[in-house]
Amino acid sequence: MKIINLNRNLVLAEKAILANSFSARLKGLLGFKSLKQDQAMVLSPCNSVHTFFMHFPIDVLFVDKDNRVIEMVQDMKPFRAVAVCFRSEFVVELPSGVIDSTDTSIGDILQIQ
Repeated sequence: MKIINLNRNLVLAEKAILANSFSARLKGLLGFKSLKQDQAMVLSPCNSVHTFFMHFPIDVLFVDKDNRVIEMVQDMKPFRAVAVCFRSEFVVELPSGVIDSTDTSIGDILQIQ
């Protein structure tokens, strides 16, 4: 899967992994040593994430039913948790720094291909 920020006309990830089952969401990025710059994980449905037992920081996008970014967490370090984002339909986990390098902002529309 590919994730594109339509507002910026930029690819956020060329190789996104879809975690849309309970077990896939539960595992998430556990066991990964890192995310490459062209990788991401899409957790669906999802409205909260944590980085317990992870070994690297990530950027996190909370996305609503209209594919609009409604919340963001930049450089989320290991062993952290974020509050529930009730309007979120899915979450995109990206390598740390992608939000900043792509100038992704709240309100941007994402396309998942």
